[in-house]
Amino acid sequence: QVQLVESGGGLVQPAGSLRLSCAASGSLFIILDMGWYRQAPGKQRESVAVITSGGSTNYADSVKGRFTISRDNAKKMVYLQMNNLKPEDTSVYYCNGLLGSRAYWGQGTQVTVSS
Repeated sequence: QVQLVESGGGLVQPAGSLRLSCAASGSLFIILDMGWYRQAPGKQRESVAVITSGGSTNYADSVKGRFTISRDNAKKMVYLQMNNLKPEDTSVYYCNGLLGSRAYWGQGTQVTVSS
């Protein structure tokens, strides 16, 4: 079993930065593909960034060049460094772990970008 707990959300001004963290439990972490998703009110959940168990990364076009996903397998942590934040980045951000067809989700952390 895998449990995921996000932290690091908050209120930030446009052009500011935040780093989200996701702490994982369980022995499966090292073989999980991990990702960050977000969901704004009235919108579908969307993929923001993914990092595979092998370290390959992929980003949504809307965040390329601004966000960076990373993982620390020894600490069972996944991070999302978000720079140059925009009001449209305001969402609840969710950590996701994927192993085959099985998906694990955290409870989400709110990110609000506003002046």
